[in-house]
Formats: sequence, C-alpha cells, structure tokens
Amino acid sequence: MTLKQEALDYHSRYPAGKLEINPTKPCLTQHDLALAYTPGVAVPCLAIEKNPDDAYKYTAKGNFVAVVTNGTAVLGLGDIGALAGKPVMEGKGLLFKRFADIDAIDIELDTKDPELVIQTVRLLEPTFGGINLEDIKAPECFIIEERLKQVMNIPVFHDDQHGTAIISGAAMLNALELIGKSLTDVRIVFSGAGAAAIACARFYLSLGAKHENMVMCDSKGVIYKGRASGMNAYKEEFASDTAARTLSEALAGADVFVGLSAAGTVTQEMVKQMAPRPIIFALANPDPEISYDDAKAARPDAIVATGRSDYPNQVNNVLGFPSIFRGALDVRATQINEAMKVAAARALAALAKEDVPESVVRAYGLESLHFGVDYLIPKPVDTRVLLWEAPAVARAAMETGVARVQLDLDKYRETLEGRLGKSRELMRIVFRKARQNPKRIVLAEGEHEKMIRAAHQLAEEGIARPILLGDPAVIRRKAGELQLSLGAGVQMEDPATSSRRARYEQRLYELRYRKGVTPPAAHDMVGDRTYFAALMVEQGDADGMIAGLTSHYPDALRPPLQIIRTVADTTTAAGVYLVTTRNRVLFFADTTVNIEMDAVKLAEIAIRTARLARDFDIEPRIAMLSYSNFGSVRNPHADMVRQAVDIVRQRQPDLIVEGEMQANTALNEEILNGTYPFNRLQKEANVLIFPTMEAANIAYKLVQQLANAEVVGPILVGMRKPVHIMQRGDEVKDIVNLAALAVVKAQNLA
Repeated sequence: MTLKQEALDYHSRYPAGKLEINPTKPCLTQHDLALAYTPGVAVPCLAIEKNPDDAYKYTAKGNFVAVVTNGTAVLGLGDIGALAGKPVMEGKGLLFKRFADIDAIDIELDTKDPELVIQTVRLLEPTFGGINLEDIKAPECFIIEERLKQVMNIPVFHDDQHGTAIISGAAMLNALELIGKSLTDVRIVFSGAGAAAIACARFYLSLGAKHENMVMCDSKGVIYKGRASGMNAYKEEFASDTAARTLSEALAGADVFVGLSAAGTVTQEMVKQMAPRPIIFALANPDPEISYDDAKAARPDAIVATGRSDYPNQVNNVLGFPSIFRGALDVRATQINEAMKVAAARALAALAKEDVPESVVRAYGLESLHFGVDYLIPKPVDTRVLLWEAPAVARAAMETGVARVQLDLDKYRETLEGRLGKSRELMRIVFRKARQNPKRIVLAEGEHEKMIRAAHQLAEEGIARPILLGDPAVIRRKAGELQLSLGAGVQMEDPATSSRRARYEQRLYELRYRKGVTPPAAHDMVGDRTYFAALMVEQGDADGMIAGLTSHYPDALRPPLQIIRTVADTTTAAGVYLVTTRNRVLFFADTTVNIEMDAVKLAEIAIRTARLARDFDIEPRIAMLSYSNFGSVRNPHADMVRQAVDIVRQRQPDLIVEGEMQANTALNEEILNGTYPFNRLQKEANVLIFPTMEAANIAYKLVQQLANAEVVGPILVGMRKPVHIMQRGDEVKDIVNLAALAVVKAQNLA
C-alpha cells in the first residue's frame, strides 16, 4: 500500500477525521442531567457572572486552545484554502492532546482579509484559554499575531513562526557547544524570508546572536540595504550591509546555514565553501534545501538537521507548542512572551544532554542515543519534554509578571506526571517516599545495560543506593559507552571475587543442607548472581533486590524464596500488577506466582495486596472475584472464594473486603448497590483478587491491550524483605519503579 493510500485510509476510518468530543462528567441519570444542564447549570453561570475568573474553575476554558487558520500557507502545500487545511488543523489538535493533554479544536476561517481574521479571533476569547495561529502566510501572519496580542488577554502564538524558532534555537545552542563556538560570534545565513525565517532570526538575537552577523536571502537573492524589489517592513528589518548578492556568495565562509525556503536551494558546492565544522539546518518540508546525505557527503565535518523524521536531528514543532501552551495555560498567562520562548529552548537543549529512555531509543529502531552531532535535541516521543519544558515556561511567565496564577513548581511537575498517566502520578508518591530515606537495592544483572542505566537514574534522583553485581571493569566500560558517570552513589560488587563469598557459602549451606545442598554445591550456587543478591539481602548487606531481567520468572524467583523466604505469618508470595486507566486505579493479584489456589492463599494474597495499596496512599476496597455473585452458584470454586472472604475478615477486621462477586459487580456501583445493597464495599473495588493466577494474568493483559491501560509490576508481595522479579523485556523505567517500591518496603520494615 502506498503512503498516499494509507494516509487516506487513516483519515477516513470511522469516525472520519482525527478528533471527537468526549464528556468529562457522567450524564446517565435524570439527576446527572439536572446538574449538567437545566436547572443546575445556572449556578456556575451566575458564579462566572460575578467573577469571570471562575470560568477557569467551572468550565474547560483553562485547558482549551483554538487552532486557527485561513489556509493560506498550509505546510509545504501553499495557499490551498481553509477547508483543505482542515486535516492539518485536526492533526494539530491531536498533537496537543497526545503530548500535553490539552483539548484543542480547529477553526478554519474562509477569508484572506487579516482584519476579518483579527476580529473573528478576538471575539473567541471567552471560549478559549489560548489561540494557536497556524499556516497563515507572511506578512499577514505578523500583522494578525501582533494585533491579537495587543487586544487579547490570553496567549496568542503563531506556531509557524515561533515553534520553528524555539526548536531550532535549542538545536543551535547545542550544536555550537559541540563545535566550541559562540552564538555571538558566528555568521548565520538564512534561506527564506517568510514567517519562520524572520521569527528564527529574531529569536536567535534573543539567544545572543548579533544582527551584523546575519544575512537573509529570499527567492530574489540577498536582502541587502537599499534593495528595492520584493521588500516589506519585515524583510527590511534584516537587510544586511554586504556585497553578497546570491545565496552562494553569502554562504562563503559562513558558520551556520538555516534553510526555511524550498527543496534543492543549496548545492554541495555551496556547503563546501562554508567555515570549518559548519552547522547546516535545512528545514524546508517535506524536502530540505539540501538532503542530509548530500550535506554530509560534501562536508563530513558538518552538523546537519532537517525537518524529516528519517534522519538525525529532526526539528519538529511538536517539541514546542504542546508544552509551551501547557505551561502558559497552567499559570493563566496573558501572553507567551520572549522570556517564555527562551526558557523553552534552553529546557530542550538541557534535556538533550540527559540519558535517553530506552522506550525512546527503541521507538526509532536504534541501539543507543546520546548527546552529540546526531542528537542535538530530544525526540518528539520523549515524554520527558513536557516535564522539562512546561515548568520552564511556567517559571518564566511567573518571573516576568504575565502569570495570573503562582505555582509551586515541584508540585506542578507531579501534576504533569499525572497528565502522562495515572501510573506515573502514583509512582511519584512512591518516589517521594523513597527519597526521604534511600535504601541499598542490589541489581542482580549488574552488567546489563538496562541495570546500569537504572542504577545511574536511581542514584542521580536520590531514590535508592543501587548495588550493581558484576565485574566493576565491565560495568564501568559499559557505563562509559552509555556516556553515564557512575559516582559514589553507585556501588559495584563482583560475586566472583567478593570478600563476602565464604560467609555466603556457609550461610547457604546452613539454610539448604537438608534440601540436598552440599558445600561444593553451595560454592557453585553463590556464583549465581541471583543467589548472591538474595544472600546480600538476607544477611543485611542490602535492603532489597531486583532480578529476573535475563531469566525466566520461576528461575529468578526460586533463590529469594529459598533464602529470604516469605513473611513469618504466611507461606504465600504473590505477584501484583498496578493497573491504571484514565479514571481507575486497580491492583490485580495474583498474576505471576501461585498456580494452585486455596482459601487461605487467597486470603493472604488479599491482605498483602491491601498493604501494597496503602504504600500508594490508596485505601483498599477488596473484591474477591468469581463467576458467582454472593452464592448465586454453589460450586467448590465459588465456595473457596467465599471462605477466603471470611478468613480476611477474621485476620484483618479493619479491611473492607467483599465477595464472592463477578468482576462487573465489583466495578459498577449501580449493580453493586442496586442489586446487592447489603455489600460492604458501597463503592467500586480497587483491589481485585482473582481465583486463579491464570485468570489474573489473562485479565491484566486483556485490559492492557484493549483499554490501553498502563501497568506497573509485577510487584512481589509476601516476602520477608523487599524482592522484585522482573519480566523479560522490561525497560529501565520498570527497574526504577520496582527499586523505588523496594525502598519504600524496606523503610516500612526498618
């Protein structure tokens, strides 16, 4: 299938287009309707009449952006009209939601008259929290934005100008750092004199470039002082005092080329004339002024960026506008000013120097990704962009006096985590607890790249004191290849040469000599890093352990079960998954350990899972699941679940537990309270205990796939000391999450 046909199929698939409206409040009953509309809706209306700022409290205004165009400069397609530009504007709305959880609606205006655009958009201010102008040709775009900023009290942002400027500005800062040059000294040549080129030139001045070091060219050649043809006030702003009259002449000896014009404008001969280690930003879309391959072939020493995703250093506006608007909306900024744009660029530049998440690397089919000539700015799919950029923008807004709300930026970052998913929001609670008293967590497969990266992150963020098992020389070499510095916060221990080895062999023999373990066998077993890690924890040389990244789950679980063992009052360990959807937080158990169940095991799993829920500051409401509702089926399987409920109530009277019940009963208050008013839950359950591991494992995977649920785990509960066994293919973030949970568990045991 061709890309053309695939694109048409994508947009036409039911429902047509890329956006729809979803309600955020229930509207199922007559009472819901009375609150949502008449008569209840009159109450917030009158509140807003008294205090207009209450619109941000009672309506969606504070999270609502208009994407406005008249279709006069759509992508690289030109003046195709407002209606033909609608797919692009819908796409912009999709990106707002995907990358910053902002609701955006596209508005296409069928006029080329800038005055009509200005008047129409100005009248929309009561509806929206911000205005994103899009695909409006120059010079009208300058006029429209400038006037709207004067008359509106909400952010107005023309992304074609400022988005490209901010993202390319971040890339420029990092490229110059790599070649050891300063923005104040380099000579910059622009190809193009439209909205994006002029905005980039203005923005580079804000970052420190010098006006006298810039040369701008349009289709007629160099824009020089005294040129009469093809000029306007905006081009005049960048007229140069130069003898160069062509782009080729201007590029001779130039340090930087910024292309915002048309494909094929620059030849290999032109870039060969540039200064040593040139920076070439060929940003025309979809085809650049010179291709990445041609530029690198002509100048192997060049740092090259394009607007394409199939080459390094893509300058993509999605790195800017979602997070910029997020920060601006959340402080209720009256505008997006220059300081906010500079803050966004500097935040992106700084983020590029951080270790790149494995999920981002994998998304681009790469083995690794590090700051350098082929990685100047973050990738668009990197969710950390929101967490770095939006707070930077919010801070700048507050510092420059355009914010109407003051935020605690640390708490704000936690709020942003929640916008990326409920599981991230909950893990922030665990991280915060872990940082209060970091514990020693041993990572069994310490030579594995994922473990090394996780150890670096755990130490850097103060979440844990990681111990990597393996040859320190190998670990340091791999860390160097990953461009990671393992400081004093990361301990390394080689089981092959450890001074603890003799003591551990003796301890293992003491624990297992009646299980067939001889002294020679103990010697061999301690050489296994999972056994060594378990012995470190059992002997108090570490506070918790993580293992299983490269082995089957049962094989990794066996050593800690044999050595650390389950807690004194139970013989049962269990695997729990934290499962989150947009509106729910649930714990599924047991998903990984117990194939055969009985009533006592189910009860113990329920009690341990409830304690885990409290580690997340969630008060557990336990549903013991079955295919039966409160005795509707008399069967040994249903009886087992019913007996488990009784055992939980006897052992832990303070816990809210109910069953046996079907899954839909547990999760639907109308069924729960309408059909079974005697139930003790009263509200939907948040801890689901399944009658078999098979059912639990199938259930969490179905929810993950069909409901796009996020999962954290498996979290092992029921052990004497913190132990977590990973699944093959788990990512660095999973190691970090489980290590943080191990720290919190160790804190509770101290």
